[in-house]
Amino acid sequence: MHLPSRLSAFARAAAVAAALCCTAIAHAADAYADVQQLMRSGKLAEALAKTQQAIAARPKDPQMRFLQGVIHTEAGRPGEAIATFTALTQDYPELAEPYNNLAVLYAGQGKYDMARAALEQALRVNPNYGVAHENLGDVYARLAAQSYERAGRLEPKSPSVPAKLTLVRQLFTPRS
Repeated sequence: MHLPSRLSAFARAAAVAAALCCTAIAHAADAYADVQQLMRSGKLAEALAKTQQAIAARPKDPQMRFLQGVIHTEAGRPGEAIATFTALTQDYPELAEPYNNLAVLYAGQGKYDMARAALEQALRVNPNYGVAHENLGDVYARLAAQSYERAGRLEPKSPSVPAKLTLVRQLFTPRS
């Protein structure tokens, strides 16, 4: 006789837990949308404050932590962005996006070897990540330019180096 009452108590508890879970998921989705809207509006300080609140409540939330890194990047705080994305790669090594974002930050600092390593890791995690492939191509082109510049200094009479350097530099020349 006690089994049905226990079962119904369990069912009620499960229903309450499910409702709380759905509410938490909906709240999290709202928080992501709010942060992204603030970012689109250029309200980076408000967006950052919102991410910090959300992360305080759910410290391991990879999506909110990723948004925090993006905000740091857009706010011109590369050191903080690198720290955020590095922590994400350590906590969630199966996610390719933080590696890609690290690479972009490293490349922006002229650290092309570090950028290459981060992109190669992103592609080990997700071989079909098109943006990482494109970024890796850009990094290889930057590394090629450095090598051609070095070759030009070491072998100033080489006839092929100037032409190759010109071609690589054209990849990064804005077109009007």
